Amino acid sequence: MSDSVVLYEVRGRVAVVTVNRPDKRNALSQAVRSGIVAAFERARDDANVRAIVMTGAGDKAFIAGADIGEFEGRSPVDQWRSMAAAPVFDAAERLPKPIIAAVNGFCLGGGMEMALSCDIRIASSTAKFGQPEVNLGIIPGGGGTQRLPRVAGVGAALRLILTGDMIDAVEALRLGIVSEVTEPAELMTRAMAIAETIASKSPVAVAAAKEATRAALSLPLEDGLRAERALFAICFSSEDKIEGVRAFLEKRPADFKGR
Repeated sequence: MSDSVVLYEVRGRVAVVTVNRPDKRNALSQAVRSGIVAAFERARDDANVRAIVMTGAGDKAFIAGADIGEFEGRSPVDQWRSMAAAPVFDAAERLPKPIIAAVNGFCLGGGMEMALSCDIRIASSTAKFGQPEVNLGIIPGGGGTQRLPRVAGVGAALRLILTGDMIDAVEALRLGIVSEVTEPAELMTRAMAIAETIASKSPVAVAAAKEATRAALSLPLEDGLRAERALFAICFSSEDKIEGVRAFLEKRPADFKGR
C-alpha cells in the first residue's frame, strides 16, 4: 500500500523494503519498527526471495533517527516495552537472508543503528551518518554503542557517539561503515545489482555464511571456527552443494534451488 509507513515490493528474487515517511525524514516510529519487522518476516517466509534491499523514501533520508515526538512523556518502562515489542535491529541480524542497506540521505541515530544491523551498506554521495543521541541527553539504544565499534573501531565510534557529529559518505567509507559510495541516481541500481548477485548463489550457503560470519562478532576464535566447520559440513548435505560441484565440473552455471 502506498500509504503504508513501510513499503514492500518483490523484484525478481529481491525484496525491496522502503521506509515511507519522507515528510518526517523516514523517522523510526513504533509503526515503522513494526512494519520493518513484518517486512523482514515476509521476506524470510517467501522462498522466492533470496536477498533484501532496504532504503528510505525520497532523496533526503534513509532514516533520520527515532521519532523524537514519541519520547516525550515516555517512562523507562514504556520505552522498554516499545523496544521489546519490535526488536527491529535484532530482526535484521537474525534474518537468514542478507540485507543490503541503500543509504540515500540522513542516516542518524536509530537510522544508523538500522544500517549497522544490515549485512552490507552502500551509500549515496549525499548521505550523512551520525549518532546524535548525546545532544538529547541520552545514548544510542539500538545497538550503536555495540555495533559501531565492531565496524569502525572503538576510537572512531566514541568520536561519533560522544560528539554527536555527522560525517559524510566519504568519511563513512574510510571508516568501513559503508563498503561503497555511488552517485545518488545510481544507488538503487547498484544495491539491486549486489542483491541479484547474491540471489544467484545457493540460499543454503548464503544463510550459512551469514550465520558463520555473524558468529565472529560474539564468539572467541576457537568457538567461531568450530561453528564455521559445523556449518561447512551441513552445506555438504544440501542438494545445492551437489549442484554446485557438478556445475563447476561440467563448466556451466549452477542452478541453485535452496535445498
